[in-house]
Amino acid sequence: MADAPFNFNPYDFLPQVPSFDVRSDDMADGQALPTPQLSGLFGAGGEDTSPHLAWSGFPDGTKSFVVTCYDPDAPTVSGFWHWAVFNIPASVTELPTGAGDPNGANLPDGAKMLTTDGGVRQYLGAAPPPGHGPHRYIFVVHALDVESLDIPDEARPAFLQFNMFGHTLGRATLTGLHENKG
Repeated sequence: MADAPFNFNPYDFLPQVPSFDVRSDDMADGQALPTPQLSGLFGAGGEDTSPHLAWSGFPDGTKSFVVTCYDPDAPTVSGFWHWAVFNIPASVTELPTGAGDPNGANLPDGAKMLTTDGGVRQYLGAAPPPGHGPHRYIFVVHALDVESLDIPDEARPAFLQFNMFGHTLGRATLTGLHENKG
């Protein structure tokens, strides 16, 4: 059961787009998330601190970015959204550690954060259920062909994803892992 979620990548079900580079000073692709990126709010012993992310090599014609964090291995039929920031200007190619704090003070001008599936408008760190096996936390930088998306403040990340459909020029992913052996 614990290995079953790793049999698919949810982004494989979307139209294929070019990839580009994303890196982090705080986490490594395919490795365990550090303690600051785990959840304190949901009792995983972390700090709910969003990781540093920097990206390059995105497609020509990029007019804005969206950054998301999604757990496809959550015990739901819809996964679990941990973070969503949109309307990041094309001139911005990096978010500092902690950009996903509740007040959004470290987000670039014009960028907006949505409420996560945990009901908070901030980065919500990893907190899988005890004994559910390893979960993937897929951080994605999406390059869009529009300067902004008109998304209501009360919208959720799935609605954002729906509105990005047809506007995504490229996608860069970085995946962190966490397991609560409980």
